[in-house]
Amino acid sequence: MIEFGHLTHVGLRRELNEDTYYGDSELGLWLVADGMGGHEYGEVASALARETIVREIRQGTPLPDAIRIADEEIIRASRQRNDALPMGTTVVAARVLGRRFEVAWVGDSRAYLWRDGKLAQLSHDHSYVQELIAQGAISLDQARSHPHRNVVTQALGVTEPNALNVETLSGDLVPGSQLLLCSDGLTEEVDDEAISRVLSHMECSAQECVDGLVAAALDGGGSDNVTVVLVRSH
Repeated sequence: MIEFGHLTHVGLRRELNEDTYYGDSELGLWLVADGMGGHEYGEVASALARETIVREIRQGTPLPDAIRIADEEIIRASRQRNDALPMGTTVVAARVLGRRFEVAWVGDSRAYLWRDGKLAQLSHDHSYVQELIAQGAISLDQARSHPHRNVVTQALGVTEPNALNVETLSGDLVPGSQLLLCSDGLTEEVDDEAISRVLSHMECSAQECVDGLVAAALDGGGSDNVTVVLVRSH
């Protein structure tokens, strides 16, 4: 049995929420998309990603292919509008079929797995600072306050389809484990240890855990839109 909670918040410093999300236990699909491009473009890009991926999954398209199709559709929409600036969005999505899960992502929205009291980050950010970490140029602590920490190296609508790196990872979703999908509005303000503390309260519902995480992001400064989706297996 699957239980899930979900919430998005504009944050404390933005006027517009360009994040979006989706959750459907019957379809076995959950996703978070973090739009960018200023004005209302980010909002359009993230909504288009959501609609395209949901439509494709309903038609039986594999998750990575659905994300690639979303990339093409956002680029096409941008060209039709003759936008000087491309609109883009990150995406992190999870499919749960039986006791198996698959996650796929582009950009710096993240997927985590909480199991046996431990939190593990499944995705790794497609970002400038992640590349610096991989090269050993900066530490994880330095990455948290790096001035270019919000620069993504891959995004739907921005990265051409032939260069798009849709990464995937799959595993077992054992009873008592939790899949967390979130935009960087959460991880900017709340570190992994604090996230793990909230998720360890199994007496709380999935929705209560989500509410707690969003509240923690706002307490931390709420510098960006924050979106959290939590999928719990029973």
